[in-house]
Amino acid sequence: MSKIHSTAIIHPSSTIGENVEIGAYSIIGENVILGDNNKISSHVIIEKDTKIGSDNTIASSAILGGDPQDLGYKGERTFLEIGDNNIIRECVTIHRGSKEGNITRVENNNLIMAYAHIGHDCHIHNNVVLTNYAGISGHCIIEDRVIIGGLTGLHQFVRVGTMAMIGGVSKVNIDIPPFTLSDGNPVRIRSVNAIGLRRNRVSKDAVDALNEAVKLIYNAKLSRSVAIRQIREKEMYPEVEYLISFVEAIRDGKSGRQEQNPK
Repeated sequence: MSKIHSTAIIHPSSTIGENVEIGAYSIIGENVILGDNNKISSHVIIEKDTKIGSDNTIASSAILGGDPQDLGYKGERTFLEIGDNNIIRECVTIHRGSKEGNITRVENNNLIMAYAHIGHDCHIHNNVVLTNYAGISGHCIIEDRVIIGGLTGLHQFVRVGTMAMIGGVSKVNIDIPPFTLSDGNPVRIRSVNAIGLRRNRVSKDAVDALNEAVKLIYNAKLSRSVAIRQIREKEMYPEVEYLISFVEAIRDGKSGRQEQNPK
């Protein structure tokens, strides 16, 4: 049985699952779908055409599914989809897509801390941590198990590879390869994310191989092709293969996205 505060406003076209809590003065907009076991605190606004899975916790004053901050947006019907088991803290904003039928996606088991922002057409994968005041501009892709530090801003179309960690107060205007540690203004690739790799049970041999690969690509003053050729001359691990495929997709320091936001 759902528990909905008497001051909450729920549009008649919305769908509310089982065992949902909706706090005081929260607003659920047109064509919203809320799955089971969601906990919505007070003063939350969930705008139109937003679909939220199950077992999410959404803290006070979060605004989900707002219009995209895009001058080209002319009122087309766009969407926000959020998966399961996410924690979305106070004053987080997440916007819908920017073109007809586009979807902003946040998948499962993510922690989005207070005042973080996710722009239109982004795809946030699984087990991601966005720290306080992190700003994700439109069309970014954040892969699994990424950690982004507080007050860090990502430019449009940036892709961040799996298990990467970006330090706080960084300016990110390039793609960040998987398994790396980076920070700075502008951001620089510093090393492998050794602690994150250990926590995710990546083998020591694979970590050592990644460390050598990152040194060759980013610190050895070699061309990309030469660095990759030298890496391939040694024993390969799946993590290194993925790092190479990611780096090879990057063109001229700009986004090498291999994914298009589905419509």
